[in-house]
Amino acid sequence: MHLGILTGGGDVPGLNACMKAASMRILEEGHEMLGIRRGWGGLLNYNPEDPQTHQDLILPLTKTIVRTIDRTGGTFLHTSRTNPGKVRPKDMPAFLKGKFEHKDGTEPADCTAHVLRVIEHLKLDGLIAIGGDDTLSYAVRLHKEGIPMVCIPKTMDNDVYGTDYCIGFSTAVTRSVEFINSMRTPTGSHERIAVVELFGRYSGETSLISAYLAGVDRAIISEVEFDIDKLVKFLVEDRKANSSNYAIMTVSEGAKPLGGEMSLKGEADAYGHQKLGGIGHFIGGEIEKRSSIGVMVQQLGYLMRGGAPDALDRMVATTYGYLAADLLIQRKSGRMVALRDGKYTTISASMITEGKKCVDVDELYDIEKYRPKVAHLLGKPMFLY
Repeated sequence: MHLGILTGGGDVPGLNACMKAASMRILEEGHEMLGIRRGWGGLLNYNPEDPQTHQDLILPLTKTIVRTIDRTGGTFLHTSRTNPGKVRPKDMPAFLKGKFEHKDGTEPADCTAHVLRVIEHLKLDGLIAIGGDDTLSYAVRLHKEGIPMVCIPKTMDNDVYGTDYCIGFSTAVTRSVEFINSMRTPTGSHERIAVVELFGRYSGETSLISAYLAGVDRAIISEVEFDIDKLVKFLVEDRKANSSNYAIMTVSEGAKPLGGEMSLKGEADAYGHQKLGGIGHFIGGEIEKRSSIGVMVQQLGYLMRGGAPDALDRMVATTYGYLAADLLIQRKSGRMVALRDGKYTTISASMITEGKKCVDVDELYDIEKYRPKVAHLLGKPMFLY
């Protein structure tokens, strides 16, 4: 068989380990593996009549090529936030202009027919897509179009519906705890309040678990709107109660004040998402205005997803890669590999589009005190989701 693999959306630690495992298993079974560069953007920009795009966007994977890729983070195939089902006029490849646009030329165009043509041209018998719910939702679309697809969930927000665990989450939490503890030094030295902003659009799990492990004073999550007056009051009290005269909190980038909106900026991407970021500075400004206490605001941002994976992410990524490869070798498709109740399994890929994965607020969060709260530890999975 001729099989392909790609990564889409944001990079996370563990992607290369996953691709190595999948490629090694497929190659050992005597099949061929093609790496598709830049996610769905690779298939969108591939021109069957232009050999240069073949060289730029397709990489035949061999054991020699993938042998050492697991030693680093990120994705060696690169990535993009491309949605071939909704291609904006400014993102339309030159060779496709005039073929798929709407009559007015201003609305996003569906270029799936071109992607199907490219897959046929590459003689692909199956495809592994590694990504979050956006990337994998397009994989589900291709599956419905008859392309054998296997999905692998990755996102440091850990918010792909249908699985308890996504590649990248453990390392993101590990990084966050390390940086939160490092922030204690300058915050305590200057007797201030620190606001640490973490990634997390709709799910506050990264903020919640990082706060739980680092022992911060308060944690704001995406799922619960917060009262800024109450939050500032808590933090001032926390600082006073600390013998080192400082306080520290985390906040998900997607968090909203009561009656407010997410802190968004810039143009929406191909999946309709604007960039997030700024809620930490909003909170910091309100603290200073209401208390006259100095504030340090730190957006961890891309540092959360940088560098090599930790041992847990490497373990899960490697196992997901083997499982996905085995599914295609067995000619099983339309599945997503997953962890559920601590066990590896597979589920229907269509489940990805059937819901949103969020923090179980009743079990894990104190909405009155803005803190992690584990109602019942016995029987909870390792990451308390």
